[in-house]
Amino acid sequence: MSQHTPNELTEIFKRDAALVSKLKQNDAHFAKLADEYHEVNRAVHRNESEVEALSDEHAAALKAQRLGLLDEITAIVAKARTDA
Repeated sequence: MSQHTPNELTEIFKRDAALVSKLKQNDAHFAKLADEYHEVNRAVHRNESEVEALSDEHAAALKAQRLGLLDEITAIVAKARTDA
């Protein structure tokens, strides 16, 4: 498996890295979402890298879960950005 996992939050929110770090430290819900996103994203990457085989249905469900988590994370970051 390559060292670089695509779609990491640090890459998606490069310009908001400090804000994301602050949210992870100060917002338990955000930290839980970020951890869950990380785990789901890794599972998707392992499947796409052919390190771990998943059924098409399971892979699709993981991608949908990742997208839902990212939507929620993005909304929190956007609100925190405007509140700052």
